[in-house]
Amino acid sequence: QVQLVESGGGLVQSGGSLRVSCAASGSIFSIYGMGWYRQAPGKQRELVAGITSGGSTNYADSVKGRFTISRDNAKNTVHLQMNSLKPEDTAVYYCNADIIGLRRGVPGRDDYWGQGIQVTVSS
Repeated sequence: QVQLVESGGGLVQSGGSLRVSCAASGSIFSIYGMGWYRQAPGKQRELVAGITSGGSTNYADSVKGRFTISRDNAKNTVHLQMNSLKPEDTAVYYCNADIIGLRRGVPGRDDYWGQGIQVTVSS
């Protein structure tokens, strides 16, 4: 079955950089949009950045100019390079992907989520 696995989170000081990655695996036929969301304690999950299969990107206003999303279609991976990190970027970051794959042996298009990875920025 299809799954998304994130890696690369951790603790960094304010002004530092981190790169989080997500790999999609399983019975995948095609991946459309991929993206990163985040959820801070007591707040709703929000879109951080998204990227289409063709490479078009969009970002939350709060991260524009600091974060860069990229993907490798051959490897079914998406990355988020985070620079100039601020304490308010602290959150659990979730990978999301719109995938055509097999679910219980039946092909279909579904929205998949990773398990989440913690990013903590200290002041």
